[in-house]
Amino acid sequence: MHLLDPISFAFPLLASATEAADSSMVVSAVLLSLVIIYLASKVGGELSNQVGLPPVLGELVGGVVVGVSVLHLLVFPEGGTDSSNSLIMTFLQTTAGLTPEATPAVFAAQSEVISVLAELGVIILLFEIGLESNLKDLMAVGIQAVVVAVVGVAVPFAAGTVGLMTLFGISPVPAIFAGAALTATSIGITSKVLSELGRLNSKEGQIILGAAVIDDVLGIIVLAVVASLAKDGVVDVSKVIYLIISATGFILGAILLGNVFNKSFVAIADQLKTRGGLVIPAFIFAFAMAYLAAVIHLEAILGAFAAGLVLEETDKRKELQKQVCPIADMLVPIFFVAVGAKTDLGVLNPAIPDNREGLIMATFLITVAILGKVITGLSVFGQPEINRLAIGVGMIPRGEVGLVFAGVGAASGALSKPLGAAIIMMVILTTFLAPPLLRFVFPEPKAVDAGSEQLILDGSATSLVIEPPQSKVSVSNDSSNLEVNPKSGES
Repeated sequence: MHLLDPISFAFPLLASATEAADSSMVVSAVLLSLVIIYLASKVGGELSNQVGLPPVLGELVGGVVVGVSVLHLLVFPEGGTDSSNSLIMTFLQTTAGLTPEATPAVFAAQSEVISVLAELGVIILLFEIGLESNLKDLMAVGIQAVVVAVVGVAVPFAAGTVGLMTLFGISPVPAIFAGAALTATSIGITSKVLSELGRLNSKEGQIILGAAVIDDVLGIIVLAVVASLAKDGVVDVSKVIYLIISATGFILGAILLGNVFNKSFVAIADQLKTRGGLVIPAFIFAFAMAYLAAVIHLEAILGAFAAGLVLEETDKRKELQKQVCPIADMLVPIFFVAVGAKTDLGVLNPAIPDNREGLIMATFLITVAILGKVITGLSVFGQPEINRLAIGVGMIPRGEVGLVFAGVGAASGALSKPLGAAIIMMVILTTFLAPPLLRFVFPEPKAVDAGSEQLILDGSATSLVIEPPQSKVSVSNDSSNLEVNPKSGES
């Protein structure tokens, strides 16, 4: 299902719903929903950050808490629930005079508006990821990153898809969707941990980041393919080939377009003097690219990502990133909270016999998700001293990218409730495990022995020797000497 499809059908549905309901009630319901969403995202994000985990994980968990799994504050009709399950509707009936007869129409309209905002949020998220992805710099790590990325996509995708079909009897399209969700790698989470460990510029760090960027590009192509296949419910080989060629050509064309478009974009932005002179043209371009991707039967998010890659090459990149951030802060949390709210973790309750298959599927997906990325470190060649385990572990977290797969899969209707919840559990656990595992596989640097180590900078005629505080610091230049005694200050 194309990501723009919900937006395309949203407004007729919204119009028909508001005809039968008081528009002020719809606005009130949407405002209450946004209050709940922002509270859940902020509280969850802050708590997650306090324990050293990515805030996006807290936003997802916050959505689970306020959604159908726990509090029923934010529920959606596609999960099989109705207005009687929504505490927001109950609150409006109690405080705002909403009648029981009008409640279903208000509930439908409110759910549709939130879904549209969530779709806009994920489009902006992928645009922002594109802006942060400098392919030219990260490709400097060469063929190693490409090999790691390809293995990191192919192995978990194949293992997950085939395993679900053979072990659990899942039909091809849902199995392919779940396998595709296993291909993702979160650049943000991995880079944050590597930075904290001081390993961002190490060989391992560069290979991980380069592979993660390529992983995202390959993953989005895979997502475009499987989401389009979900519309028909069948696997058409010719269509798969067409979609792969289209998606690859679209990305490469967008990158080449950047060389031509960059200067024009900057020139136009410089001529605009009113507010939004930079960010509004950028969003016009991003939304146009998203629409173009949807028209040629790809995902709208692929177009937004490509637009980000193009504008990343401009001189206005840093300024544009700063201006996009507040907009992303407003819309992206709606997507993550909505994904969590739609996830019914009750289907994984082992006390209910019918749910045990979903729990077993979650265990299988988690195992494939971890092993399928750890094995990527073994694909690194020609680097005998490199930490291959660290490279594999660095590719484990799925984070926000994995949630994009889960959200699109749920919206397409391709995933059953147990399989959808199993994917969410896989995303949560891999994101939780990655930071402590990275700290474990990257040992702390050995402490320097102050009594035996020296830093020597040697030039053609001058050498600088820095010794421990108990010793002297001397600079020698041929026959002249300068000595400073740190204890006495004499020279």
